[in-house]
Amino acid sequence: CPPLTWDFKLQQPQDKVSVTAGETLTLTCTTSGNAPAGPVKWLKGWGSGNQTIYDQTGSFPRVTREVDESNTDFTIHIRDVQPEDAGTYYCVKFCKSVGGDEVFQHGKGTEVSIHETTLLRSMVAVAVVLCFLLLLGVVITLCMCRRKHRGEADSQCLARPAAMGTFSPIPLRCCAGTPGTPSDSINRSSAFLQQSSKEDNYIHYADLQPLPAAPRHIRSPGAACSEYASVRVATK
Repeated sequence: CPPLTWDFKLQQPQDKVSVTAGETLTLTCTTSGNAPAGPVKWLKGWGSGNQTIYDQTGSFPRVTREVDESNTDFTIHIRDVQPEDAGTYYCVKFCKSVGGDEVFQHGKGTEVSIHETTLLRSMVAVAVVLCFLLLLGVVITLCMCRRKHRGEADSQCLARPAAMGTFSPIPLRCCAGTPGTPSDSINRSSAFLQQSSKEDNYIHYADLQPLPAAPRHIRSPGAACSEYASVRVATK
């Protein structure tokens, strides 16, 4: 190749590109200025083990040009990329010499990484499972807190009657009445035992029921009839 006295410039702006398997990979390369005769190629890798991905001559089924027949835009599209397409790609300007094509100028290289679809799906599945477990943990925590608060409220409600005293029904009988009272006019009531606080330690009860007919006694003037009996008994 002649000395680098030409005003030719080759630009390969992409440093890294990441695509998913099965998608289309785009590699950008543009040129400007005058250059010696020779093709522009895309190579995968550098050195003796490089592989020609695109040449202006030949057939490359998966590769298409961004602008066909352009002398300045050598951007290409590689469709249906696979994991084995990962690597570093170089846009290279060659010049013709007696021994064949020689490298005249090349880009800095574009590092291409390919992500497999199954990997992305597994990552999405793991993220969904983690979100579900987190949401389930929050729901369980809220339910436990509600049960705890409800249990404390119930225990306080049960403790209040215990502190005030309990009511135990104890059937007691006491007879009181006046002669001549009809037996069907008074209903039998139940007696209840109430143990109150320490200040009032007595039992009050009353039982009304009809009494059998008794001999008629002469009442003193001014005496009133009563059918109520009250007894006050000190508890032990």
